[in-house]
Amino acid sequence: MILVGTDDGLVELDGDTHLRGHRVSHLARDVNGWWAILDEQTILHLDDDQSSTFEWQAPRCILPTSRGLFVGGAEAHLWRNGERLASFDAVDGRDSWYTPWGGPPDVRSITESLDGALHANVHVGGIPRSRDGGETWEPTIDIDADVHQVLADPRDPALVLAAAAVGLCVSRDGGDSYRYLTAGLVSSYARAVALGGDTVLVTASTGPHGDGAAVYRAPVSLDRPFEKCDAGLPEWFGHNIDTGCLAANGDAVAFGTGEGDVFVSGNAGSKWERAATGLAAVRAVAIG
Repeated sequence: MILVGTDDGLVELDGDTHLRGHRVSHLARDVNGWWAILDEQTILHLDDDQSSTFEWQAPRCILPTSRGLFVGGAEAHLWRNGERLASFDAVDGRDSWYTPWGGPPDVRSITESLDGALHANVHVGGIPRSRDGGETWEPTIDIDADVHQVLADPRDPALVLAAAAVGLCVSRDGGDSYRYLTAGLVSSYARAVALGGDTVLVTASTGPHGDGAAVYRAPVSLDRPFEKCDAGLPEWFGHNIDTGCLAANGDAVAFGTGEGDVFVSGNAGSKWERAATGLAAVRAVAIG
């Protein structure tokens, strides 16, 4: 099942549209079903209508874990089971976090490694890491890498990937160190990353405005350059394929665009087809 969050509801590809009139900006799954962020204020569990409202602090991303539900929000705050984590507010280097336009930073994405380590991507503030369920946090990557999404490999606790302005950031030691990869990318400004089987997929463009955006793929070993995905896709996209808008589950991959198109692949990005068009702007994609 492929779910697509848009500016006007939640679309099941080849199925129904739900929550019309609501902006669905993030999707996450746990053992009991799906979570969604609606209208940048409500966190809804889609299977039992359980919801929580953050009226004064906009939630941006969700991570269900065995330690509870983590929610990242505006002004770079992090909650666990509805309680704001003072430990995250006190992480070293926080006073140097920023945004290029001068506003407060956000927690843009969160991921959990196989060993339980948490990696929270702050835009712009690097990737603070916790190895004790959120009780304490430590900085990792250089904040000026300008990370847009962080993703831990669900099979390898040492592998952490991050789409950033400097390219794809790769850690093979659980976040202790990162190297930046750009080989094969026509432009290196990366916004989204996914793992499809043994393939890494990343979206990249010329910069924040998204000119020359494309999807790229490489083996998870990353021992050769990225190749641009062409079969079944336009040559270029005019806007960034954004954080959370690229998803994979095994060899099934999907992404959505701000123009309301959704493309899918059944072979880890080797070939694509357009699965939907004319939707409201896509804000999140997930594959069940």
